[in-house]
Amino acid sequence: MKKDIILAGVGGQGILTIAAIIGSSAINKNLYLKQAEVHGMSQRGGDVQSNLRISDKPIYSDLITKGHADMIISVEPMESLRYLPFLKKDGYLITNTVPFKNIPNYPEDEEIYAAIDKLPNKIALDAEQIAKDLGNVRSSNVVVLGAATPFLGFAIEELEGGIKSLFGKKGDELVEMNIKALHAGYEFAKEKIK
Repeated sequence: MKKDIILAGVGGQGILTIAAIIGSSAINKNLYLKQAEVHGMSQRGGDVQSNLRISDKPIYSDLITKGHADMIISVEPMESLRYLPFLKKDGYLITNTVPFKNIPNYPEDEEIYAAIDKLPNKIALDAEQIAKDLGNVRSSNVVVLGAATPFLGFAIEELEGGIKSLFGKKGDELVEMNIKALHAGYEFAKEKIK
C-alpha cells in the first residue's frame, strides 16, 4: 500500500485534525508515515497545505512532487484547485464546496465549481451543511474525510479508531459526533461513485 495525499484548506478549518486521524489510523495499521506542513498555518484564515505520505515500505521524503499525489483532500474549494498540479492524472479530488472568502480577489463561485466539474475523479460536497444537519458544523472537516474514505485504503472502522485516539480524552460525545460525521461523508461518496 502507498498513498500520497495533499491536504488543503484555510487555517482553522481542521486540516491537521484530518492528518492526525489518518496518521493515527496508519500507525495502528503498522504503516510508515511522513507528514509535512508546507504552508503557513500560523494565522487563522491563511492557506494551509500538508503532505501526508503513507506506505507499507519505508518513506524517504516527506514531500509529494508534482503529478504524484493520489488524492487531494480539501476543506475549501479554491484551495483544492491550487494544488491540482500535484495530482496524478487518475488521482481523486475530494473537496468541500463552501468557499472561505478570505481574500479580496476571490474568484467567482461558478468559476471554481466549473474547474472542479472538469475533473474526471472528484467528490464535491457541501460538508458544512451535512455537519450542520448532524448538529455540529465544526465537524465538517471530518465529513470531508469521510468522503475520502473509499479512496484511502483504510476500512472506515480503522478511521473510527483514529477518531477515538484523537478525541477519546475529550469525551464520548465528541467521539460519537465525529464518527457520525465520518459516516455521513462516507455515505455521500458511496452514492456518488455507484
